[in-house]
Amino acid sequence: MSAVSPPTLFRLAGHPLRWQLLNELAQSDGRVRELCNRLGEPQSLVSYHLGRLRAGGLVSTRRSSRDRRDVYYGLDLERFGELLEESGAALHPGLGPARDRPRGRSRPARVLFLCTGNSARSQIAQAILEQLGGESVQAFSAGSHPKPLHPNAVRAMEERGVDISRRRSTHLEEFGRQRFDYVISLCDRVREVCPEFPGNPQTIHWSIPDPAAQPGGELETYPAFERTAAVLEARIRFLVRQIESKPTREVTGT
Repeated sequence: MSAVSPPTLFRLAGHPLRWQLLNELAQSDGRVRELCNRLGEPQSLVSYHLGRLRAGGLVSTRRSSRDRRDVYYGLDLERFGELLEESGAALHPGLGPARDRPRGRSRPARVLFLCTGNSARSQIAQAILEQLGGESVQAFSAGSHPKPLHPNAVRAMEERGVDISRRRSTHLEEFGRQRFDYVISLCDRVREVCPEFPGNPQTIHWSIPDPAAQPGGELETYPAFERTAAVLEARIRFLVRQIESKPTREVTGT
């Protein structure tokens, strides 16, 4: 009988340290030194296993927009899901991910998205979460240095059937005393100045490049906004699943 190699996901995730790294990156994008501190492991070892995960397509990297010397690692949840399905099918055709998710919430989860200008990324994220999360969420967005809503952000959401043209940009200080279940920074710069919010919300960082920083006019830069919306939609689909599977915490709006 010929030997059967384990599926790719099992080979990559089966190592204890790589599994720990995947758990950390499933919650928030991170830099190597942060991951080393959280796991208590030397940088050389963490970097090696991150390289293995990256080579396997589970982890991607992006240079920080705040400090180009820093690199953020992020988990590709869609790719992980694909490999998970393939792994189940490789063992038995009846195995696969559960389709019905438990719903433990008695009130909507409050989610705040933050970026620098609140002109594109966080506005798009808010709109997508409202669209996908429905009654299970209340979504908000703000910026550390608000700018007018970018026309291409409006266009990108129009393509998804959502009109955000009348929304305004908001300074994050307007939400400083409010309570949230999740505070998600989308910008490397705003992550460094994000204040602490009451109620101990879960803080998450998604290192998303600013589409408005691309050179050119609205027509030339629109594809960057569409890519940003696509990346955010993929991440938010998993966030909605996470929200719907968690029981309600006692969090008030103000």
